[in-house]
Amino acid sequence: MTSTHKAVRHDVMRARNLAVVLGEIDRSGPLSRAALAERTGLTKTTVSKLVADLIDGGMVVETGAVRGGERGRPGVAVQVHGGRVAALGLEIGIDYLAGCVVDLTRTVRLRRRLPADNRSAPPEEVIARMGGLGDALVREAAGLGLVVVEAELAIPGPIDPGSSLVHYAPNLGWRDVALAELLQVPVPVRVDNEANLAALGELWFGAGAALGNFLHISGEIGIGAGVVVGGRLFRGAHGFAGELGHVVVVPDGDECRCGGRGCLERYAGQDVLLGDAPDLAALTARLAAGDPVASATCRNAGEALGIALTSAVHLLDPDTIVLGGVFGELYPWLSGPVAETMASRLRRFRGAVPELIASKVGPDAAILGAAGSVIMRIIADPAAFLSAAAQPA
Repeated sequence: MTSTHKAVRHDVMRARNLAVVLGEIDRSGPLSRAALAERTGLTKTTVSKLVADLIDGGMVVETGAVRGGERGRPGVAVQVHGGRVAALGLEIGIDYLAGCVVDLTRTVRLRRRLPADNRSAPPEEVIARMGGLGDALVREAAGLGLVVVEAELAIPGPIDPGSSLVHYAPNLGWRDVALAELLQVPVPVRVDNEANLAALGELWFGAGAALGNFLHISGEIGIGAGVVVGGRLFRGAHGFAGELGHVVVVPDGDECRCGGRGCLERYAGQDVLLGDAPDLAALTARLAAGDPVASATCRNAGEALGIALTSAVHLLDPDTIVLGGVFGELYPWLSGPVAETMASRLRRFRGAVPELIASKVGPDAAILGAAGSVIMRIIADPAAFLSAAAQPA
């Protein structure tokens, strides 16, 4: 074997071992080096070298003494460090731009949400504003001593798996937009569907494993669903699973922006729910006051959503359905009609009606899922980020 092959093999093994050690600290820390050696099966010398690399990269930090040193002596424990490495989560919504910075302990350090009418602006203009927000967050994070190593952007439309090409985002009016070529932020960026990332945000920052297999429903101007099975996102064969907003609830009904008719979005989307209310706060106030028009609109939307979710239950049989976005904020008025409609249509399937809950993380689900996706990649392959993390904040 040549020296080059030996070097490649050594680098691959080191990267794998770094991931094993950081993953164990993330799951079970704080842990002493001796405990890490025992849990990972690596030698104490190897563990010490790997921990030193992770400390230099700002990913772990030494903490207080714990039992587990040689011959029962206290050892110095290490734990994930929240003061250096960070991730950027971004979202282009229909009527807002949003972003957050999350450190390696999954603590949200910065969060921003800006109103914006993204339907009436060219894609290049919207993406330029998104880049400005991302750049500002990276700079502000640096002021806190954080190095943002990567970003993920949530988009309300299907994304080509493995690319950043948005073929069609009907509620934005975008076709074949190459986001990677247009978005200018000072760190590498990946792109994913908003509903998928919102589901991951709920999994990692919300109720987590207690949800079982679940659907997270993103209620905005468009409606999407993220499907989580066995703690993992289900994307479908082509990455387009979860397009709940285009499930037909009224055959030959109103025309949808997607080109179809009778889609759920035409009967339960944010525009329909608001009616002539100027914003969600005004609608909530009307509902709380018992306004008959607002109440009827909300009930009709809930029934339409219940019809679509009944089809989803027949196909997927989830444990839980999480109502997010505007649906989560309107949960007190929307959940009754949704649950009643589902129960009436699932009478023959005893025990098949899933639990219906409001999102625990609310409108930030997608940006949290985006940032969380970066954190998971760092934990899974810290070697790929060590050089970026070593840059001065």
